[in-house]
Amino acid sequence: MQDERPGTGSTRGRHDRERPGSRQSQQVAELEPAKLHRPKKLVQDRVAIFVDVQNVYYTVKQAHGCHFNYQAFWKQVTSDRTIVAAYAYAIDRQDPKQMQFQKILQDIGFEVKLKPFIQRSDGSAKGDWDVGITIDMLEAAPNIDVAVLVSGDGDFDLVVQKIRSAYDVNVEVYGEPKLTAASLIHAANRYIPISDQFLLR
Repeated sequence: MQDERPGTGSTRGRHDRERPGSRQSQQVAELEPAKLHRPKKLVQDRVAIFVDVQNVYYTVKQAHGCHFNYQAFWKQVTSDRTIVAAYAYAIDRQDPKQMQFQKILQDIGFEVKLKPFIQRSDGSAKGDWDVGITIDMLEAAPNIDVAVLVSGDGDFDLVVQKIRSAYDVNVEVYGEPKLTAASLIHAANRYIPISDQFLLR
């Protein structure tokens, strides 16, 4: 007949398993906190990209005598980010070389926006995208964390200040150092000069 006294027979083993201070209970307790420290899924920043193609073309050409490397730029600004929008603003001259270039931009991932090139009777030309870019930045701002503007045009300093203050958007500006307006550089959260890594030589 089994001894039912405490500390004897099979009853002892059962009680040891159930006692809060037993070795097995301690092992379970040591494992419990791990459940509270599961790694959280990282949330990527939502980014919108705005490229003033005409400004970039002329400033890089003037300063370096070469072209801007859109592939290298795209790789950097989209790394570990969710792309909400990517616009390249260009002028439609119906030129075969420009059309080929625009196709390259589309293949990279940009939505190319075109505006007709207008030659005035006095010989001057109209074809800037300042207002269009400003409107697109304001419309995108509520849905993004980061805005990337590629331009040296100081006319964008006000919209940069606006989306920073009204929507808490971080603004990165890429531009040729010698040809980027100081007001635009100061308005941005971060200014990245167009250097060798962004040049096609």
